[in-house]
Amino acid sequence: MSAASRGLLSRLKQFQLFFAGPKSPSLYPGAVHSAAHFSAMAEEDDSMSSRVIEAKPGVMTPGSRRPGAIAVKCGMTALWDKWGARVPITILWLDDNIVSQVKTPENEGLCALQIGCGQKKEKHLTKPEVGHFRAQGVPMKRKLREFPVTEDALLPLGTPIDVRHFVPGQYVDVTGITKGKGFQGGMKRWGFKGMPASHGASLSHRSIGSTGQRDAPGKVFKGKKMPGHMGVEQRTVKNVWIYKIDPARNLLWVKGQVPGATGNFVFIKDAVYKKPDISMLPFPTYFAGEDDKLEPLIADIGDVDPFMAAD
Repeated sequence: MSAASRGLLSRLKQFQLFFAGPKSPSLYPGAVHSAAHFSAMAEEDDSMSSRVIEAKPGVMTPGSRRPGAIAVKCGMTALWDKWGARVPITILWLDDNIVSQVKTPENEGLCALQIGCGQKKEKHLTKPEVGHFRAQGVPMKRKLREFPVTEDALLPLGTPIDVRHFVPGQYVDVTGITKGKGFQGGMKRWGFKGMPASHGASLSHRSIGSTGQRDAPGKVFKGKKMPGHMGVEQRTVKNVWIYKIDPARNLLWVKGQVPGATGNFVFIKDAVYKKPDISMLPFPTYFAGEDDKLEPLIADIGDVDPFMAAD
């Protein structure tokens, strides 16, 4: 019997069980459940699925997992801290991040939040995308990303997530699509040494050299590092330090480089290895108040001059 036939028979038996009364015979002798039993189970499922998620601050535990955010890479610059040290900076813009879908264990079998970023016109979206946004009752978004969270970090639909979701001085992991480099040789793509630059090499200075053995195995193994297409791959830079946040413009200054070209989307979440202090993080996110100040916040770099300490 095929899998489709077994599935059809299983569904027929379930329908027979649901509609069968206490005196109605079942399709098979092992069925002892009545319609009242299934009605009680359905009511229990409805009560579980009618979960009320409130937008209010909570207490973060070591096992809690907050959602991330989507940002647009604006480019790189450099700043000088109060000690005169040059800090390479990448500027990220959190463009109107909101919760566009909530996934719960009762409905989808997992806890996750889908975050939407930017704006997009309906005519530029596919019909399934338009139907998704209308079903959730949220504005049309340009980019979506799902972040797994713990059950205590769920947020209601439409909750905004701005740069104050992160705090200066914490570490984050940034994921993006690397720049495309086209077809590149082994020296640039894999960092090979190359062939001799002078003696013993003729028109093969940047060649990768031998790629196999002799008659045994008589082939080139799969996965051999060779020339080919480079870039356009998802990469994650871990433990990126947040130097500054600007709530007024929703900008995030991070130290160092992140994957992707200017204008690309990147995904930011709390660092996995250098975990931030849970007492300093807003949980499950930052909820703005009426009297909030929008002044830039800079990370504390200490009171010891690194140049004097080095001497």
